[in-house]
Formats: sequence, C-alpha cells, structure tokens
Amino acid sequence: MRYDGIVIGGGPAGIFAAITAARRGKKVLLLERNDRLGKKLLITGKGRCNVTNDCDAGEVLQNVPRNGRFLYSALAAYPPEKVKRFFEESGCPLKTERGNRVFPVSDRSSSVLEALQKELRRSGVTVRTGRVTDILVSDGKVTGVSVGKEQYGSDWVILATGGMSYPTTGSTGDGYQMARDLGHTIVPVEGSLVPLEADEDCAQMQGLSLRNVSVKLLDAKGKTLFTDFGELLFTHFGVSGPTVLSASAHLKGEGCRLVIDLKPALEESKLDERILRDLQMYKNRTMENALTDLLPRSMIPVVLKRLEIPFDLQANSLNKQQRRALVALLKGFPVQIRGKRPVAEAIITSGGVKVSQIDPKTMGSKIVPGLYFAGEIIDCDAYTGGFNLQIAWATAYAAGMAV
Repeated sequence: MRYDGIVIGGGPAGIFAAITAARRGKKVLLLERNDRLGKKLLITGKGRCNVTNDCDAGEVLQNVPRNGRFLYSALAAYPPEKVKRFFEESGCPLKTERGNRVFPVSDRSSSVLEALQKELRRSGVTVRTGRVTDILVSDGKVTGVSVGKEQYGSDWVILATGGMSYPTTGSTGDGYQMARDLGHTIVPVEGSLVPLEADEDCAQMQGLSLRNVSVKLLDAKGKTLFTDFGELLFTHFGVSGPTVLSASAHLKGEGCRLVIDLKPALEESKLDERILRDLQMYKNRTMENALTDLLPRSMIPVVLKRLEIPFDLQANSLNKQQRRALVALLKGFPVQIRGKRPVAEAIITSGGVKVSQIDPKTMGSKIVPGLYFAGEIIDCDAYTGGFNLQIAWATAYAAGMAV
C-alpha cells in the first residue's frame, strides 16, 4: 500500500506530526508498535499530563539545558500559546497551576489522548499497529518502511519513536538503530530527569519530602553546576523530587554532591537565634527531642550523627561550637551522589540523533532526503514543567508542516 508519508511512533510527537501533515491534505499512515496509542502519554505528570508550560518561546528555551538553540525556529513557529489553543479547540479544556504548568481541567491524561485521537480521525490519518523493522531507501531517498513481511510505500517518513525511558511503554530505542543504520550519529543515551543514588543515610529518611528548600549541585572540584528551589524527596536509594530531577540533567562525572539549604529563608545569624530559642525552650530535653520544631523527626538522628552530637545530650549542654556546626549543616546539608538511577526510570532521555545532522526549521535529515525526526529521539531535553512535551509538539509541527 502507498501513502504520501508515514509516521513511526504513536506517542505525542508521532500523533501530532501525523495530524499536522494530514491537515495539509496528505495521506498519512501512523504506525505504533503497541496495541494502542499514547501508552507513555497516559502516565506522564503522574497520570495528569503536564501538556505544556504557560510561557513564551524564550522562557521555554531557558529551560532546555541541552541544545536549546537548535529548537529556536520550531518553538517560534509553535509556542505554548498555540499548543493550548489546539487542545482547547479539540475539546480538552486546560488549566494553569503553580510554576505555569498546564494540565487538563479533568486532571486525567486520558483527556489529552482522547483529544489527539479525535483529531487523528477528523484529519483522516490511518492508524495501524506493528513494529517497523526497516526504513526503505532507494537512490539515497526514503521510499517506505517494512513492518515484518509487509511493506508500505511513501515519499517521506517521520521518525518519532521516543527515547529509552519507561521501556514497558514501547520506548526501547528502536528509532536510534534505524537512524544509525541510515548513517546518523547517535549521541550516547542516558537518563535525564531521573532520580539519583546517594549516601546510605538517605535511606534512614526514606519517604521524607522537603518543601521550599534550596538545592545546589556541585562537581568534584566544588564548581556549581545547577541551582534550584522547591521540593526534594528522600528514598531508599537516595534522592528524588522536582529539584533533583532537574539537577540530574547537569550531572557530570563522579564525585558530584547536592548541597541542601534546609532553611533558605533564614540567614545564618537569624537561624542561630532561632536555635538558641528552641534550646532554651526545651533546655531539659535531650537533643533528639529538642529539635522537633526545627527539623522533621526522621532527619534529626541523621543530623546529630553527622555532627557527632550524642542523642541523649541535654539541650542546655550544647556548646557554642556544636551550635555553630548545627547552623552550618542546616544551611548546607551535603548529599554525596553515586550516580543516576537506570535510564528505564527516567522521565526523559538525554542523547539521541545528533542535532547538527537535522535541519532545525524542518526537522529533516541532512543525510537522507525524505527522513524527518520529531520528539525525544532528537538530542534535546528540558527540565520538568511541561517543557519536554512542548518540545515534542513543536518539533512534530515543524516536521508535519515541512513534509
């Protein structure tokens, strides 16, 4: 069977690229290896789907630590404003929450997928399931794809197979191999927006969520790689939460550490006064019980152990040197990082098709005419907040308009 073009991958980028091309009157085939579309989309944003971020294209770029300049044209042509309008007009009303994060009013990612599926039907896209085994090329140009023993002819192919995070949703890296087979360079793939493995004493605080803390990521030489403010979660393996996920995108080499300011609203002198008041108020308590107003209970034993302060020391016996050490630790609580969790646990993949081999205006391959890319397969990734899905919509739109 022959089509004007074929889109490989039924995730956000693939679906949107197919819709964009079909709206221009093209006969489009969308191929998805799973038995249904949007499997990964359904679990994004903890099942709520952070569709985009309510900001301009410039602010999106500020939240793309990797190859942001490559996305300039795509984001200028299809910024968050247009993404919001698309979903609103497709019957999926949206709302904006803290951090300008945009979600469906229903708080269900299925509402986003239903809107996309409705537009697929309305634009006349043919959807089939099956795993693409090969992109066919003749005389250096794309001529179609193979799905097992079947072949589909086409003038162009958009490769939107995603990365390697959450492989159970179908993101197993097939697209990387297809691109590599056609001569493209694949920048080594690893997890981005991924939890971090850290010090053993983090496990003692497992389940503890800290809000409104300042976080710095330092390399082995003490150079600051990243700073953020917000939430952090201690886990059985180390640390997670929004600030940690964003920090993971900047992790370089071994010996990195997170430094957490547990009391960012208080200067050291003010914090010292606060501790003095608590010690006076609970002067007859042990140190383990005198810090309950200052710290979460599960954190107190870890802090005292690090400072080598006996748990049963009377609060009124804490000397000035110990108190200053306590202030310093609360203003700079270090967590030694061992490394990232496996890529399968990452929200997004870092690495992919090298951007210098892709036309930034069309997402077309500079190596194989008729081949285009969209979404996570491209070596671009951003912080949390809807920015990665915004990249998917914008690159998909660019490809869908160019074919």
